[in-house]
Amino acid sequence: MYIFKFEFLWLTIAPTYYWLMYVLAFIASYILVKKWLKLSTKKMDDLLLYTFIWVILWWRLWYILFYDLTYYLANPIDLIKTWEWWMSFHWWVIWVILAMYFFNKKYKIWFLRLADEVCFTLPIWLWFWRIWNYINKELLWFSPYDWPLAVYINSVWHFPSPLLEATLEWIVLFFILYYFKLKKLEINKLKNFKIVKPRYYFLLPKNDGQIAALFLIFYSFFRIFVEIFFRMPDSQIWYILWFLTMWEILSLPMLIIWIFYYLKLSK
Repeated sequence: MYIFKFEFLWLTIAPTYYWLMYVLAFIASYILVKKWLKLSTKKMDDLLLYTFIWVILWWRLWYILFYDLTYYLANPIDLIKTWEWWMSFHWWVIWVILAMYFFNKKYKIWFLRLADEVCFTLPIWLWFWRIWNYINKELLWFSPYDWPLAVYINSVWHFPSPLLEATLEWIVLFFILYYFKLKKLEINKLKNFKIVKPRYYFLLPKNDGQIAALFLIFYSFFRIFVEIFFRMPDSQIWYILWFLTMWEILSLPMLIIWIFYYLKLSK
């Protein structure tokens, strides 16, 4: 969906909400990470460049390979239509990790701490992303009821699934990460003293990298929950196995891996 469309001779300017959300998310992440890590402008510019190039290009490639390969083999010219791009979260995770790794190799910044701070800003990205889905009337769920903020399309009401995802993946997820980040700081201040440890002490984050793991654990859980009960899958994918979509099939092993990683880091 275009924000506006301007045509003059052969030139067409038509920015979309899709790219507006990316720009706003990049700006917000830039400001917050720079403030928390106290990085120079040069380092932040490099981190932004690393992330932008690796994420946008390779994130797109995963979507093409796993979600709509048949279509793009038949329509290769559509590969360059950036205004119609869809992305894949799983490939994004892999390439953000690699982007931060190469950034760390260049500037010798502690990788796990960098991962924690970057992941702490990601609920902002997810909020912008879901608001765009809602504006564009995407990923909605058929419903016989007129829910608050429901979307009416072709004489059928649709549950506002993207707004539920925006609430879980932004507000709820952000405060979960914020709570555990405070707990981590509290534990690190007291670790040199003899303290009475609660029974669930082993579940609390104590080391760098665990906040990033928590982000991926809770995001995967929230996304699977919404996709099963409150969201229609992408039309070109639909259901792969019973009520499971491609996203859920790829997310279940990711959820298990990051739970294992979180517990491993706690030692």
